[in-house]
Amino acid sequence: MPRLILVRHGQSQWNLENRFTGWWDVGLTEKGEAEARAAGELLRERNILPSIAFTSVQTRAIKTLHIALEAAGILWIPETKDWRLNERHYGGLTGLDKAETAAKHGKEQVHIWRRSFDTPPPVLEKGSTFDLSSDPRYAGIDVPQTESLKDTIARALPYYQGSIVPHLKAGATVIVSAHGNSLRALVKHLSGISDEEITGLEIPTGQPIIYEMADDLTVTDRYYLSER
Repeated sequence: MPRLILVRHGQSQWNLENRFTGWWDVGLTEKGEAEARAAGELLRERNILPSIAFTSVQTRAIKTLHIALEAAGILWIPETKDWRLNERHYGGLTGLDKAETAAKHGKEQVHIWRRSFDTPPPVLEKGSTFDLSSDPRYAGIDVPQTESLKDTIARALPYYQGSIVPHLKAGATVIVSAHGNSLRALVKHLSGISDEEITGLEIPTGQPIIYEMADDLTVTDRYYLSER
């Protein structure tokens, strides 16, 4: 039977520093690496082992995947990296301290930027410190200068349907190592969550979410592996 495993990357350095990260590439903390390792060990213990993997092109998600797969003893399985599984682009907020930003712009405005379904943060200026338009991993891509959750869904969900669903239809167990907002896009679709409710959904780092599916990909069960 098809099975989908979703894992948000382990704690990153900017998670620890409470900074807006988005598309900027930061590494995992020691805690983040431990979270990834624990996720892989849990997959091995419960014998829920993926046969194919998908991740973003961001280091924190890639390393989480690799650490987890190594801990599970299946580092060799095929994997695909794609920018459409990247975190939401936080535009001009990228790199800013969240508390300082709230003090400057007001908590209500920052809450709108962070949690609104379709209101993006301010645009990131071309040529600024965190502009990734010349990054070689995005060659040929029109790199966004900001994104709302709605924008993130608009790229992540078609990728899921076009590239991941065929493997699920073939009966595979698939793991996706990605980010809070790109995973929200998949969870919203799979669990039928409304636009209003999805903005409040928190996905913890390093905790595998399991979707059990029927052959037609109807979801039959959803749970955190640590709770079973």
